[in-house]
Amino acid sequence: MKTTTHNIDIITDLETPDSESINTPNLDLPTSDIELRSPNTIVHMDLDTFFVSCERLLEPKLNGKPVLVGGTSDRGVVSACSYEARQFGVHSAMPMRMARQLCPEAIVIRGNSAIYSKYSDMVTDIIKEESPVYEKSSIDEFYIDITGMDRFHGSYKWATELRQRIMQETHLPISFGMSTSKTVSKVGTGEAKPNGQINVLRGLEKAFLAPLSIKKIPMVGDKTYQKFRSMGIEKIQTVQEMPLELMERVFGKNGVIIWKKANGIDNSPVIPFHERKSISSSLTFEKDTIDVRKLKEILTTMAEKLAFYLRNGDKLTSIVTVTVRYSDFDTRSRQMRIAYTANDHTLIATVMRLFDQLYQRRVMARLVGVRFSGLVGGGYQINLFEDSERTIKLYQAMDKVRNRFGQGAVKRAVTMDTKGVGQMSNPFNGQAPIIPAHRRS
Repeated sequence: MKTTTHNIDIITDLETPDSESINTPNLDLPTSDIELRSPNTIVHMDLDTFFVSCERLLEPKLNGKPVLVGGTSDRGVVSACSYEARQFGVHSAMPMRMARQLCPEAIVIRGNSAIYSKYSDMVTDIIKEESPVYEKSSIDEFYIDITGMDRFHGSYKWATELRQRIMQETHLPISFGMSTSKTVSKVGTGEAKPNGQINVLRGLEKAFLAPLSIKKIPMVGDKTYQKFRSMGIEKIQTVQEMPLELMERVFGKNGVIIWKKANGIDNSPVIPFHERKSISSSLTFEKDTIDVRKLKEILTTMAEKLAFYLRNGDKLTSIVTVTVRYSDFDTRSRQMRIAYTANDHTLIATVMRLFDQLYQRRVMARLVGVRFSGLVGGGYQINLFEDSERTIKLYQAMDKVRNRFGQGAVKRAVTMDTKGVGQMSNPFNGQAPIIPAHRRS
């Protein structure tokens, strides 16, 4: 497996470069600027073209060939693509029909989320065993806080050895960036790919970021990038030299965040990782009911809101469970295994099917609940296997409105009278799951 280790003057930890060895005007950072930087040591690790790499382990004939993973029909969307395919202009989230036109010789694979989850778990177990504090931000991406490790073991050497172990035991290519912050480390990983590693020394963050495209900064999406380009801004160096007040005036609060990130200032912590296995919602009625229509409205609301939480947390479920507790406290549950999804229409239909099978006694109901388990990371990335571009855009638009104006801003007509049902704080914030008391109507 070919490995690339980047030993560029401004980022190597083998020696401190002098000012003449760096082609950037931002090397000499003011003391106050350096003091703003965290003394932490953060490693960001990212599995390279993860889905494609997993498929190549299963079928070595795919090595060196352009590969597309995603929906196989013309209405499908590219979930992941190999570097060979990217040379033709293909990228993730692109309509499959367009990707095939750009790269006719590409091999298209529908994808297998169970296989990807298996390999992700293997990598997670290794990182968990070796790391003091780690955060799993997606199915193929990790942050590790190794602050203070230099007292006992060289941080860069430790990260290198961890990367080597992952590659040897899983045979998957993985890259990492190391610096004082999440932002710089993540950008570093992107520059280290494919299959490489980078260390950005404290005090050299600005020099490292300066020549890069403004689009390299996390949270700078297409619309923000176009706004920068309309202002004639292309490189991070230009943002570094802009007054903070101007950035805030043009971009609001996000402008302040982007300016700090452009200057290598990011003190956000690595959140200790807790793998959440399920997410659920239940309701105990003040008065027992036999109103089937009301019960179905409540279950629909629960499924709809839990699906929204899944998508916001980049999670998918493969097991749906419905619970009914009768007035005599007899509690019955029924579950069904389904293909990985986070889509309302699939999950609501499954919940209704289970409820119809379950609610047979025609006795007053005291409690109803919905539970999604068998969760995996990947969000829309894996959903692209089964969804059309139109469906994905619909859910993205709905979720955008909900995130801006509240969960109840967009809802089905059938759930209009079920206010307050299924609401909770972000269940995928990296904290250990909290089991809330039953919400009462």
